[in-house]
Formats: sequence, C-alpha cells, structure tokens
Amino acid sequence: MKSRKIEEAVFKLLMIASITTVLAVLAGILVVIVVRGAPALNLAMLVQTPEGGYYLGKEGGIANAIVGSLCLALGASLLSFLFGLPIAFALQKEYIGRRLAQITRLSLDILWGTPSIVYGAFGFIIMVYLGLRASLLGGIIALTLLMLPIMIRSIEEVIRMTPLELKETSYAMGATRIETTVKVVLRQALPGMITGVLLAFGRGIGDAASILFTTGYTDYIPRSLFDPVASLPLAVFFQVATPIPEVQQRAYASALILLIIVLLISLASRLLSRRYSRHVLR
Repeated sequence: MKSRKIEEAVFKLLMIASITTVLAVLAGILVVIVVRGAPALNLAMLVQTPEGGYYLGKEGGIANAIVGSLCLALGASLLSFLFGLPIAFALQKEYIGRRLAQITRLSLDILWGTPSIVYGAFGFIIMVYLGLRASLLGGIIALTLLMLPIMIRSIEEVIRMTPLELKETSYAMGATRIETTVKVVLRQALPGMITGVLLAFGRGIGDAASILFTTGYTDYIPRSLFDPVASLPLAVFFQVATPIPEVQQRAYASALILLIIVLLISLASRLLSRRYSRHVLR
C-alpha cells in the first residue's frame, strides 16, 4: 500500500511538472512577443501596404500580408472541408470495409506528420509541370494538402463519437444511410466539426514552409487567384532577418498580430461549439 502511494505521488509530481513546463514556455513566448512587438504596433501597420523601402525601416504597413494570410487560410479551409467531409463520412463502417478504413486512417496520419516543407516542394513541382507561377491559387492548393489530413481526422473522430443508439433509432424509423448521415449524424457532430475546421484554419494561417515556394511575395493585395500574395509568417521571416532593429521590432509586431488572429479563432471555436452543442445528445 505504501509503495502505491509513493508511485502515485511520483506520477502526480511528474504531471504537475509537465504542465508547469508547458505553461512556462507558452508564457515566455507570449511575454517576448508582446513586450517586443507592442511598441511597434499601430493603426498604420494594420491598414497600409508596404511603401518603398519598408523592409529597410521606412513607412508603410503589412495590410497585404494580413489580407493574404486570411485569403490563403479561408480558401484552403473551404477546399479542405469540401473534400474532407465526404471522406470523413466514408470512413464510417456503414460505407467502406474495415481494412480499407484502417489503411486510409494510417495514410492520413502519415500525411498529418509530414513536414509542411514537403507539401510546399510538392506543390512547387506540380506548378512547374503545369506551367503555373507562384500565386494565391498555388498557395491555397499547397495549404489544402497540408490541412486536409487534419480536417479529415478531426471530423472523422467526432463522427465516430456519435452514439450507436442514435443511428439505430434512425434506421428503425425507416431512414436510409444517407438520410441518417445528413439529418442525424451531421447535426450531432456539428460542434466538433466546427472545432476541427477552425483548428485546421489556425494551422494553415500560421504555416510558412508550405507556401514558401508557391505564393511568391508582393507588396500589393492580390486582385485575383493568379496574383502573387504575401502572408504574415513570411512577413515575420523577412523582417526578422534584416539587421535593422526597427524592422526587427516590426517583425515581433507582425507575430503579435498573427497570435491575436489565432487567439480569436480559438475563442470563436469555443463559442460556436458551445452554441451548437445544445443539439447534441449526451
């Protein structure tokens, strides 16, 4: 009995130490970004595009990067959802065999763990083969490849949590598999699906490697899918790489903007999930 108490105390201490370490690292990142970035953050930075010599310390802002990141993440999220939702439903035992579903899940897990730079290089090769130049469309495609496994696995896990009794009741009332999927399972899984979509959105808007070769970079806001586009992660990279202290401070301000966007996405995820969870059977 005494050895069990000691073992329990040791593991409890390890858990507390792990949580403390993670929170300390997160707090350190937040403090550094806020302290170094807040003094350089102003309205002009949010609403103006870079003027000549902006990355050398002259006037302007990063509105092009903010708009570009939102366009990239929104476009990729939409494509990922349109392709991922049918696949997530197809992985259920009502539609495909168990072995095929296991192989598909394993493939998605491998793709989830693939470094984002690989998606960027693959997208670049495809663009060269098709004769396309770096553009908003190229970035959306590369981000879609990155976000698709995240989207599918998140939604699929939520769908699998749907109570079996709920499906059986629907079938007993004469509903078909499609009707049960659309009218029962989809509604039951909606809060979790919203969380999965916003999780993938947050992953996409903060990624730089996958769009490094596919979007190019420009000081202007894109007017079409075939124009090059700037993004916040690349704006941070270009600014922090300069030797000018003022520009480096702007890099931290850009990182702070990106952090605020991700934080707002997380809050929106919680609020929307809570709002639609009233329809969930518990």
